[in-house]
Amino acid sequence: MDEERTLYRAYGMLNAGLLDLWGPAVWWAYMKEIARGRLPKKPTGDVHQRGGDVLVDPAGTVRLHHVGTGPADRPPAAAILGLIEKNSECFPG
Repeated sequence: MDEERTLYRAYGMLNAGLLDLWGPAVWWAYMKEIARGRLPKKPTGDVHQRGGDVLVDPAGTVRLHHVGTGPADRPPAAAILGLIEKNSECFPG
């Protein structure tokens, strides 16, 4: 657990604004989920903390650093897997 949020702070993932949390992209993502028959779940934890993705190889080199602008802003899993494949020498096994 990173209770002090040291890594979130280091990667710039703190304090999302109101528009980040409830902007058009978020509503669009929620509408797509509802259309698929899935209702949004009640948030837990700090909803103002930004999300994001950081991919660090075993040597400690950051290969991807994406700070989300809201809950709907995430790189596709295929893009992350593509980075792993492209840098396969860095991600053994």
